[in-house]
Amino acid sequence: MARYSDEIIDEVRQTNDIVDVISQYVRLKRSGRNFFGLCPFHNEKSPSFSVSPEKQIFHCFGCGVGGNVFTFLMKIEGINFVEAVQSLAERSNIQLPTLENNVDSAREALKAKVYKVNEFTAKYYHENLYKPESKIAQEYIKKRKLSNETLKSFQIGFSGKFDELYRELKKQGFEEREILESGLVNKNERGQYIDRYRNRLMFPICDVRGRVIAFGGRVLDDSKPKYINSPENVVYSKGRHLYGLNVAKKYDIKKKLLIVEGYMDVISLHQREIHNVVASLGTALTQQQGYLLRNNTEQIILSYDSDEAGQTAKVRAMEILQNMGCDIRVLQMEGAKDPDEYVIKYGNARFQNLVDKAISVIEFKVKILRQSLNLESTNDKIKFLNEIAKIISKVDNNMEKEIYIEKIAKEYDVSKEAIYAEVNKLTYKDNKDEKILSKSKPVIRHIEKDNSNNISEATKRRENTILSILLSGDMNIYQIIKQNIDIEDFKYDIDRKIAQKLYEEFENGNSNINSIIDNLTEEEQNHITMIMAEDYGIEDIEKAIDDIIQSYEKEKLNERKIEILELLENQSEEINKKDLEKELNDIIIKLAKIR
Repeated sequence: MARYSDEIIDEVRQTNDIVDVISQYVRLKRSGRNFFGLCPFHNEKSPSFSVSPEKQIFHCFGCGVGGNVFTFLMKIEGINFVEAVQSLAERSNIQLPTLENNVDSAREALKAKVYKVNEFTAKYYHENLYKPESKIAQEYIKKRKLSNETLKSFQIGFSGKFDELYRELKKQGFEEREILESGLVNKNERGQYIDRYRNRLMFPICDVRGRVIAFGGRVLDDSKPKYINSPENVVYSKGRHLYGLNVAKKYDIKKKLLIVEGYMDVISLHQREIHNVVASLGTALTQQQGYLLRNNTEQIILSYDSDEAGQTAKVRAMEILQNMGCDIRVLQMEGAKDPDEYVIKYGNARFQNLVDKAISVIEFKVKILRQSLNLESTNDKIKFLNEIAKIISKVDNNMEKEIYIEKIAKEYDVSKEAIYAEVNKLTYKDNKDEKILSKSKPVIRHIEKDNSNNISEATKRRENTILSILLSGDMNIYQIIKQNIDIEDFKYDIDRKIAQKLYEEFENGNSNINSIIDNLTEEEQNHITMIMAEDYGIEDIEKAIDDIIQSYEKEKLNERKIEILELLENQSEEINKKDLEKELNDIIIKLAKIR
């Protein structure tokens, strides 16, 4: 895969501080020289995800994942290296040169064409909506009381019959590959090109920059399926976008942002002056959508439909957003199945009142639990107390815990002392388990991926110390180490592989550690960032190098000493006994000097 030049990559890296970038996805708190947070790549209760502003790396001491700013973006967004460079360049307003004559430039050219196909199609469908033959769509629009301003804001349109769009796109000069890649047209077994959307109300889906990336189409009769959405392609991945965010960002959404299920929920609320609303594309909220929400607002209000699918989606969204440390509220709605129906029936003011009274996740969970139990029953009351304690024990803030216990005890007529006792018991147990787990983590981290079981921990630490010293990027230090420590001297496989690459890069005059990390495998990146994140207690580098070189020399002398003793013991006629005895004597003298 083609890459940008090292100079361009370094410029992008230097203008994107790793703490700033990761802070968009993970809540970080400074602790000493580094920042810590909950790892976004595995579930954990205590922060083990470390970010170093000094070394510009991240490493999780829990799951072992690590890397630099490019690696993080690749993992969190599911993109490749070139796309990570492009994304960060865009973030820091760096104009990248065109990648010519390679797969990446072809892909970028295709993406540009698909954006144009989508842009033209959105306009074409929107203009279709006003034509006489689109009466069925116009009647639906009238029934839903959508204003002309709303239709234009969201570019709502209407798709025609059979291959109308395909023929129009061909007239505009678009090629079959670009048209098919957009997902707007399918090719059947007979080689015919047929529009994906036919006789449907069309909802263009835009990214946060306002570029049309996909479409949703709704039937206007009883045919199935009710909705058809664009397949994922070079410009669209539904789990990475939120419907309506490009429109909502034109208003003040910093304090609160509602997330709903459907296109019409967003559109209907916007028309009624409730602009801080977006929809997930599909019923299940993804982590990437969670990051978009958290980066754009302080408080997220969940307002999913009241049916079973909506409730399931609500619980899933809670889990994702809670793990990100988001401030979440749950909108309680009665008398309507979704926000669109509610605001039409009861109006803006009443819906806004629901928003203001949205309850916390704890209150929502307790309410759902209460609905499933009969508190007149002793067994159910015990279960209720136990489950409440489990829910509250997961709250980190003690003041918040106390407020919830007081409120729940009063509202549901249960003993607050009993809740306190059970919560304290569970909190103690969790803390005890966490301490046991944290004590075991260093052992897991060093041994888990090691296939060389005969290598001692002391040897591994020595090798990691050498790599840590090399990672300072000092060419003079490298020369000293190279002259005294061969690649073959590294016993641990992964240390040997990394040392080999470091030696090669230094020989080529490259001492830029961050650019070296870019060229390592995922396993090597995880290992090297673990080394960089550790403190090896090196106060005097020259003395540390001298000690390591002596330890290697001592090790080699001891190995040769054992070989000679075995040869002398065998008393083979082929050996020169006097020469071996002299060599053995010299080794003993050298070892005595080292000691």
